[in-house]
Amino acid sequence: MRSEYETIIVGGGVIGNSIACHLAEKRQEGILLIEQKYPLTGTSGSTQAWVWVHTKTPAYYGEFSMYSSELYPYLERRIGDVEFHRTGGLAPFFSEAERERAKRLAESQAEVGIEIQVLTRDEVLAMEPALSPEVAGATFSRIDGNVNPLRLVEMYMRTAKKHGVEYLYYNRVTNLEKRQGSFVVQSKKGRFTAKNLILCAGVWSREVGKMLGVNIPIDPVRGQILITEPLAPLLNHTISSMRQTLNGEVLIGYSHERAGFDRSSTLDIMQNTASMAARYVPALARAHVVRCFSGIRAMPEDELPILGKVPGVEHLYVAAMHSGITLSPLVGTLMTELITEGDTSIPIDRYSIARFA
Repeated sequence: MRSEYETIIVGGGVIGNSIACHLAEKRQEGILLIEQKYPLTGTSGSTQAWVWVHTKTPAYYGEFSMYSSELYPYLERRIGDVEFHRTGGLAPFFSEAERERAKRLAESQAEVGIEIQVLTRDEVLAMEPALSPEVAGATFSRIDGNVNPLRLVEMYMRTAKKHGVEYLYYNRVTNLEKRQGSFVVQSKKGRFTAKNLILCAGVWSREVGKMLGVNIPIDPVRGQILITEPLAPLLNHTISSMRQTLNGEVLIGYSHERAGFDRSSTLDIMQNTASMAARYVPALARAHVVRCFSGIRAMPEDELPILGKVPGVEHLYVAAMHSGITLSPLVGTLMTELITEGDTSIPIDRYSIARFA
């Protein structure tokens, strides 16, 4: 391999691969992506993979997520089938007090163009008969859906490689250094230089940023997911804590745990998740759980994306966030615009790392 590149991307999750793919499609040459393990061994391969919009707050973040969701059909035409399905999304609630909060959400999101219906019990059960009759209502938006994360990352990679992006797997970055006009990336498999450096290290963003004296305030948050045996068609929509895949499996999970980088599955959370599922969808009480897994979310301190240039360090960029599956089409597009044109078609000032200064 050569040692000099135009752009080096550190991190091979869905965000890093989306940026690599979009940059390469713009015919930018000399791109290297470095991944410490292998794509899909981290967060991007341990997710329910919702393309979720309607409950994202504040409203400007919901709007940002909506723009990304709208790009998915066009993305599929460019990179191939990623099993994107706009199923519509339901967020059930079980008390009338929650209905008032749902109405306020619908009003706020309507201001940025996100259409939300606040459904009665009868309307919810007509749309999703498997839900518990104890449900009081739900918010519903047609814009939500889901995707196959394995196919999504694979197709990003295939497209990027087709356009000349080089990859180095199982190659942990050990040091980063800024020199006049370039960055020096020291890794287990060698030393590389580049004009542009993009940090997309997900849950490892703090560690990688420190190498350049940059604080990227990302914390690991564990989520545990149960997977049932394949079942007959049961759920029509993506629901805020579960979804049914094409082969009939139901993925269930909603936990947010501060457990560091521990990806263990724990009995207490598995039991709570199973109980929640049976409360939401009584038929699931009779389903067999065939496996469970844990993923680590890359959660910014304020839970909003960290995106764009790093102030004071020329040609250094960061893209670190939760909800990478939802946001990857838009983030890849905007980061490519920023690097190749110096500006973005949608303002990203609110997501600048400068807000933590």
